[in-house]
Amino acid sequence: MAEHQVTRDETAAAATTGLRGVAADWASDQRTFKDVSWGKAMMWIFLVSDTFIFGIFLLSYMTARISTTEPWPDTGEIFALTFFGQEIPMILIAIMTFVLISSSGTMAMAVNYGYRRDRAKTALLLLITALFGAAFVGMQAFEWAKLIEDGVRPWGNPFGAAQFGSSFFMITGFHGAHVSIGVLFLLIIARKVWRGDFDHGRPGFFTSKKGKYETVEILGLYWHFVDLVWVFIFAFFYLL
Repeated sequence: MAEHQVTRDETAAAATTGLRGVAADWASDQRTFKDVSWGKAMMWIFLVSDTFIFGIFLLSYMTARISTTEPWPDTGEIFALTFFGQEIPMILIAIMTFVLISSSGTMAMAVNYGYRRDRAKTALLLLITALFGAAFVGMQAFEWAKLIEDGVRPWGNPFGAAQFGSSFFMITGFHGAHVSIGVLFLLIIARKVWRGDFDHGRPGFFTSKKGKYETVEILGLYWHFVDLVWVFIFAFFYLL
């Protein structure tokens, strides 16, 4: 009887190994997310799914660019701006990238001061991050307006391959929407931090437990993801 029981136990243990064991682990929140809050876990799941979407967009862009028989526009010329009679290629894109990367620094500092429960500095840094994000979106709107004025459309453009317009507006527009949503939430969380919602555990949306600034960290995960995606867009779309 004892030997039979041991055999059954060994069989049950073997059943949880391999791929089936991996599935069983991920299906059990007590193992996978034992020390992680649901808010943070759900943000990670969202970011992973969003990574697939951006990855598909960039892969489609590269496929269209490689397969087209028409010449691909020179991004250095298209995105050039003239200052004092001198044409500087991609100067606006460089400034946009610098602004967005800088916002990652202020966001990291906001999370750091949130851990220290420094309400004033956390709120201020969140507002600065939102300002950087709004500046990025504003420059992107200027970039769109300039290209539209030059005749670029989602269905074609006067500089070469027609796929350029659809790829540009789809990829940069989708990313710009993410930045805009992030700016909105930065302002909302900054207001809640300034009012002391996280210190007092005031009921409401996006409020963590009393004395915890975890929502700031979760927002930081989203913002760093948006910045990282822009690095890939910048490399694939503007530099290649």
